Amino acid sequence: MLNLNDAERDVVARVEFHRALCTHLSDRLWDLAETAYSEHVSADLQTRELTREGFRVTQGLAGIPTAFVAEWGAGGPTIGLLGEYDALPQLSQVAGSTTRAPVVNAGNGHGCGHNLLGGAALLAALAVRDQLRDTGVEGRIRYYGCPAEEGGAGKTFMTRAGVFDDVDAALTWHPSSVYAIDAMSTLATLHTRFTFSGRAAHAAAAPHLGRSALDAVALMNVAANYLREHIPSDARLHYAIHDTGGRAPNVVQARAEVVYQIRAPELEVVQSIHARLLRIAEGAAMMSETAMHVRVEKAMSNMRPNPVLSDLMYARMQALGPVPFDDDDRAFARRMQQAISKEEAHASLAIFGAAHLKGELHHAVLPADLMPPVLAASTDVGDVSWVVPTARCLVPCFALGTPFHSWQLVAQGKSSLAHKGMTHTAKVLAVTAAALYHDPATLAAAKRALQEQLADAAYQCPIPSDVEPPVAAAAGDTRRRGTLRGAFPSQYAGVQS
Repeated sequence: MLNLNDAERDVVARVEFHRALCTHLSDRLWDLAETAYSEHVSADLQTRELTREGFRVTQGLAGIPTAFVAEWGAGGPTIGLLGEYDALPQLSQVAGSTTRAPVVNAGNGHGCGHNLLGGAALLAALAVRDQLRDTGVEGRIRYYGCPAEEGGAGKTFMTRAGVFDDVDAALTWHPSSVYAIDAMSTLATLHTRFTFSGRAAHAAAAPHLGRSALDAVALMNVAANYLREHIPSDARLHYAIHDTGGRAPNVVQARAEVVYQIRAPELEVVQSIHARLLRIAEGAAMMSETAMHVRVEKAMSNMRPNPVLSDLMYARMQALGPVPFDDDDRAFARRMQQAISKEEAHASLAIFGAAHLKGELHHAVLPADLMPPVLAASTDVGDVSWVVPTARCLVPCFALGTPFHSWQLVAQGKSSLAHKGMTHTAKVLAVTAAALYHDPATLAAAKRALQEQLADAAYQCPIPSDVEPPVAAAAGDTRRRGTLRGAFPSQYAGVQS
């Protein structure tokens, strides 16, 4: 097994120096729980602290007010650490509670642990900055504040705008209940909005004069159900009706709207299914004598994990060992597991090929060859991985088997489990970055590996050039956990809201 060298052990110690500050920052992000493109206070907390720490901060990346990059250093390799901080709607939950207990009814919650995701990446950036500053090693460390990963495709818009073009390597992670190198691909995805316009009429007195947009949506959904039989078995076709045209059944609905999401392991398959779905929508409009407007809103490419960087990170995960959980952590995890059904736990572990794991918390690193080649989920990190050598790991912050996007995960987001997992991840990210600054050959090999991956297909952003980030639509979303009260402790005065 690899032993950490002096530079890597040094940066681990520097993570510990900043641990308390970033733990408090992560908890504040949990409290805010701002959703996609609405993470204004969350972004401000981070940019204010990074500015105070001497980073050069650029805000408003790709036309997104809550996207930013903070850089320190000059010359040498540029390593990017990707942070996220967006929450999910309808998942407000009391911290530490083993029963469903929203803080705010219909409020938001960090059901995917992005408060920790951003906290660990920022913590690693501070530690690497300290080492570069004190040792004189040439290099740039960047923390990318990436909003709207949850269905918003923030990093896809950022990739399209070129904000990652001059990065030599990107490192990131995801909070989980397992400890593993994430060398899996992901599902490419495409969201399209179909709006039908018809003619209103009295449904009893003059139904022949009406042209029902709701009928068009219903016809489209019926045909899409038949299409499901004729797409690859690993593809998915989801939908949600966003506008039914009104609540009165005695009026022919003049307007209705449905959003479809397509997923598949390869973007080309997604696009081929999308072409067939367009013809279905056109047919529905023809049958109902309505007009149809279609607009692609967002998309994410499938992940292309870099094998060189993944091996580098995996070796450092093994060298650092497991997250140092204690008996109190295990007792809390057991209590949380009682709130999770066996079916939910099994499904949450099966996506990582880890359904065989037992116990309260995961310790040893999962063997990479046991994990499936494709993760049954989508992420906008996929787009970054097409333009920058990218590595990602999974680190346990929750009881084994905790499902993503659940109130049970939200409940654990401020726990000792979460804080320890976040700090441990920062060490993984920091030592991997430190290794790259001191090993130009490995960095060059990672770039060659990416070029080999792109030999058969160069990156093309899946979002059309005329589609802008939906920041205006998000401006009205003010549903948060509640008002934050009390100042930050004085020793963390740089992280005030």
